[in-house]
Amino acid sequence: MPSSELAGPIETEGVGLGPAKPRAIKLDGSDMVIRSISYLTITLFALFCLLPFVLMLSASLSSEAAIMKSGFGILPKDFSLAAYEWIFKAPRQIIGSYVVTIVMTVFGTAIGLFIISMTGYALHRKDFPFRNHISFFIYFTTLFSAGLAPTFLWVARDLGLRGNYLAVFLQLLMTPWLIILMKNFMRTVPYEIIESGKVDGAGDFRIFAQLCLPMMKPALATIGLFLALGYWNEWYLSSLYLGSTVEFKPLQYHLYNIINTANALRNSVAGSNVSVTALPSNTLKMASAIVATGPILLLYPFVQKYFVSGITIGAVKG
Repeated sequence: MPSSELAGPIETEGVGLGPAKPRAIKLDGSDMVIRSISYLTITLFALFCLLPFVLMLSASLSSEAAIMKSGFGILPKDFSLAAYEWIFKAPRQIIGSYVVTIVMTVFGTAIGLFIISMTGYALHRKDFPFRNHISFFIYFTTLFSAGLAPTFLWVARDLGLRGNYLAVFLQLLMTPWLIILMKNFMRTVPYEIIESGKVDGAGDFRIFAQLCLPMMKPALATIGLFLALGYWNEWYLSSLYLGSTVEFKPLQYHLYNIINTANALRNSVAGSNVSVTALPSNTLKMASAIVATGPILLLYPFVQKYFVSGITIGAVKG
């Protein structure tokens, strides 16, 4: 068999009229070997990454007694939905937690992206006064912070936000690291574009919205994903500032309380004549992880193509 042909079509420059036709790439033996090894390595790595999620899903669909007796497996053992029934036994609470988390994630990501992109754009403008001082101040906060106690007193006592969703919402809105990430990406935007907008008489906000913002899609997708994950996975600030003062807790904090309640119940009956194998523990943790991670996984396909290019921001330029 002669040298193999084509793995993937490539675009060729159009000659004459009509669209360019794809041209097959001729691969020799060494190219086929390298590609085969690459595909095999990627496949094994993908399976290696997928295996924990499969084990987690399998365990969540198994009975607690089977998990305690045989351990985890790829397939469910003694199929049971007891863990999910435990989580959804109060549907109003879990639906309310979903609504709170989704609202905070959507609005927090949108507002955070707007503020962070505006900040990165302003710090990139050479005519912005004190931009180096402000940049140093932002960078300084990545090294030193006020600490837990002063922050708690300021938010809870001075701002009076204890028991208010804003105590969680505002603290996740932007971080110094994300601002630095956006500022580094703005270096890839030619400054001549900003100057051309000024020559044409456009205002600062119009230059930002119509000239710079469309070129910032990779950074917006990457930083948006980080912001969304931050809001979706948040439970620590909720435990500090919300506690039991709100009816509907963020999803992660609600699941955390369910697991703690189940563990406390198991500990309370341990040593008595009551069997603890009927109370979910390991399966409950796995079911909670499935419930918590399932919806956010839907985001990845939409931002994947931007995420790879955005995550390398600043990797070349210092």
